[in-house]
Amino acid sequence: MKGPPDPAARGPVATVVRYRYAFAVGLVGTVLFLHPAPPRLIGAPLPQAHTLVLSDQARRFLALEYRAFPTELMGCMIGEARGSVVRVQRIAPADVDPAESTPTRVRPRRTCEDAGWVGTVGMIHSHPGGERCFYYFPGTRVASSDAQSFGLQAYPVDAILCGDSLVWINRASIERHFSLVERRVVRTLTPPPGNRLRVGSRVSVRGE
Repeated sequence: MKGPPDPAARGPVATVVRYRYAFAVGLVGTVLFLHPAPPRLIGAPLPQAHTLVLSDQARRFLALEYRAFPTELMGCMIGEARGSVVRVQRIAPADVDPAESTPTRVRPRRTCEDAGWVGTVGMIHSHPGGERCFYYFPGTRVASSDAQSFGLQAYPVDAILCGDSLVWINRASIERHFSLVERRVVRTLTPPPGNRLRVGSRVSVRGE
């Protein structure tokens, strides 16, 4: 009749197994810490953005960049997302090889986070010709290449710059348009009676 196994006999083996298991768990934890999965892949809900707010600095940067280059540009929108509002404080340049930027295409070499930018809430790129400024072809639910690219990202918003305005999209696939400029009322030097403007009055088409 066999007796119970001797604890001393299996002690070294059990100790080795426990150490190997602990090492494996620690290794997996280290890998996940250094290379975290995007929020969408690990089940963390992304904020549902309904409002995009750009700082004055971000507006000026976009206006200047659009005028300066004939090829597509790409930037990282740095800011914060709180509730349904995404606020962009500044636009940081994405890491793009010049050969990968043409009048109709742009592709970054690495993500904004890998490029050292912290607090990215979305990507933005330009369409120099002002064409195809949409994520879904008008009147359809057919996704453009820009919408497909956004689907692979883990940000709450994405935007396309077209001249003095931009179109952006949220995770609900809702497109919204945004004006980067304020159009002020043109005043004559000596306005005729009955057609005077009060000081400070203006017509604004500043977008949402």
